[in-house]
Amino acid sequence: MPERIVMYTDGGSRNNPGPAAVGVYIETLRKQYGHYIGEKTNNEAEYEAVIFGLQKIKHLVGKDDAKKTEVAVYLDSEFVTKQLKHEYKVREEHIQKLFLEVWNLMLDFKEVSFYHILRDKNTVADALVNQALDEKERQGSLL
Repeated sequence: MPERIVMYTDGGSRNNPGPAAVGVYIETLRKQYGHYIGEKTNNEAEYEAVIFGLQKIKHLVGKDDAKKTEVAVYLDSEFVTKQLKHEYKVREEHIQKLFLEVWNLMLDFKEVSFYHILRDKNTVADALVNQALDEKERQGSLL
């Protein structure tokens, strides 16, 4: 297993709040995931993407190897990145719960670092979000 894993995450909702999805691209392991998560705000979806990605990495590498693994998380939400890096306070109660969930997952790894990137550097994760939302929309229109 690699000692350092690079992961790109994105979360988005159509309307805010609205139908939301997450996209996770674990570059080092060449894994991609996108799925619908229900009605959420953009910030909730961004957090859910990080949570989903960290859970996937832990599952893929195993609990023991996770403890030896550094994870670099790249996301295009500057606001969420700054919250996760303790540069901004987390004021909303529902976001505090998601923040704590991320924080608890971080304990399963040697180190987890968060980096803000521009949206055009996060195209794979962004595309996964849109594919999941488009698929959900198509399913809804068939009913």
